[in-house]
Amino acid sequence: MRLRTQVLLLQLAVLAVSLAVGFGLVIAGADDRVRDEYAQRALAIARSVAADTEVRAVVADHQGRAVDADELADGPLQRQAAAIRERTGALFVVIGNDQGIRLAHPEVAELARPVSTDPSTALSGSDDIATDRGTLGESVRAKVPVFDAAGRIVGFVSVGVSTERLAKETRSDIVATTLLALTALGIGALGSVMLARRWRKLTLGLESDELAELVREQGAVLHAMADGVLAVDADGIVRVVNDKARTLLDIDAPVGTRAADLGLTPRIAAVLATPTDEPLAATVGDRVVLVSSHRVHADGRDLGMVLSVIDRTDVEALSREVDSIRSMGVALRAQQHETANRIHVLAGLLRHGRADEALDYLEELSGSGPGGALLAGLGNIREPHLHAFLDAKAAHARERRVTLRLGDQTWLQGTLTEPVVATTVVGNLIDNSIEAASGAGVDGVVEVELIADGDTLFVSVGDSGPGISFDDPDQVFAEGVTTKPGDHTPGGRGMGLSLARQVARRIGGDLWVADPGGERSPTPEHDPPGALFVARLPGIIAPGSDEEVRPQ
Repeated sequence: MRLRTQVLLLQLAVLAVSLAVGFGLVIAGADDRVRDEYAQRALAIARSVAADTEVRAVVADHQGRAVDADELADGPLQRQAAAIRERTGALFVVIGNDQGIRLAHPEVAELARPVSTDPSTALSGSDDIATDRGTLGESVRAKVPVFDAAGRIVGFVSVGVSTERLAKETRSDIVATTLLALTALGIGALGSVMLARRWRKLTLGLESDELAELVREQGAVLHAMADGVLAVDADGIVRVVNDKARTLLDIDAPVGTRAADLGLTPRIAAVLATPTDEPLAATVGDRVVLVSSHRVHADGRDLGMVLSVIDRTDVEALSREVDSIRSMGVALRAQQHETANRIHVLAGLLRHGRADEALDYLEELSGSGPGGALLAGLGNIREPHLHAFLDAKAAHARERRVTLRLGDQTWLQGTLTEPVVATTVVGNLIDNSIEAASGAGVDGVVEVELIADGDTLFVSVGDSGPGISFDDPDQVFAEGVTTKPGDHTPGGRGMGLSLARQVARRIGGDLWVADPGGERSPTPEHDPPGALFVARLPGIIAPGSDEEVRPQ
């Protein structure tokens, strides 16, 4: 039996039992209530008759003496008793004297005869209510004393209501009560049916065992997934969040929290609010994640949004390493080509016996070395990682028709304690500057200046590009913001500067726009005149020897 059917039957059973008990008690007491009601009515009629002045006077006249039935049949008591009986619907109205002799009775033949029931209680001065059988049948009757003008008891009045009438009235009440109970049961049944339908809608038609199994499977699957999953309902309340999503999105809030209170980055919050099929890259702390979302519907109802989160940190790190290796390869190929050309020149001069020209050519080359033609002043960079990295970037820049040069103040020795941090920040700044300078339509220039202050590295990178066009220059650090055409990466472009700033801030440093360049800086104080970025990277340089690093 389906759960909703069980619930429906259980509710109906509870309603039926409750109504049966409640209305059973009402029906069980119906006869007593009606009987008491009629007894009180009979008592009121009897008291009204006994208080009548004419009745008191006539009864007092018949005290202690024999009465004539014929006289009583046409007497005032008989007429008044008949009128009251007809007006009130009572079974009988009997008036008797202090001897228990009937002075008024519905049947004339019973006049002047003793009453059939004991009147002693009424003649003693007390009201008497009882159910008894007399000459007219069983009835609920009330007897009250009649007093004369002096306050003496001179007779009594007895008023009765037929028990058959009581039974009819009781049956009528029982029928009405039963109909009321059935109506209540019908309303309850209708409410139960509506509740069962609501239950089915809320549970999507699943039974209790299916719901339990679904919960177990959901817990097992969600927490075993390599991807993060965050689900919110139509009201924006978190209903599901697995362990991976908590780790990737840095969420500590429990299930039931509003999505707005999770502390999500604006980019991720926007994806959660709007269905996004194409994964977008976003940063959370020092992590890079891909997020996408879709809306869930079932039975025509909006169940909310599901956000999928994929960790792309390792992929980004590998991409940066591949870029570095590619840049190194480009630089080595360029150096190989230039070295081969120089050897060919020397071989030609020597083959033709021009030793003096060959010697002059060697003296000219000895001041620069194989890498000198690419980046002048590279000898001032004595840190091996950045030395090789900048040499590779210079080759990459020349391929884009951009000249990479080192600033006059550049001087760096020692060893990087976190080379990935330094190359990430410096590499992203140089790549963005090369992009800006190469798009200006003429041979561009990118100038890099590296200065060490204790264990802190200061980096400034400027370019000859058009500068930053945003009203707020700091907007270039926002996730997904880019002025470059095209979108060739899985998560979209516009992540380099954002990632570089987050990496810098993670170690206690920072990255900022020192000069937006372009129209916002018509008279720049630096050369080249484009945008100028400055980074501060504390605690990443360890002291080293003064031996100059020479490229191999």
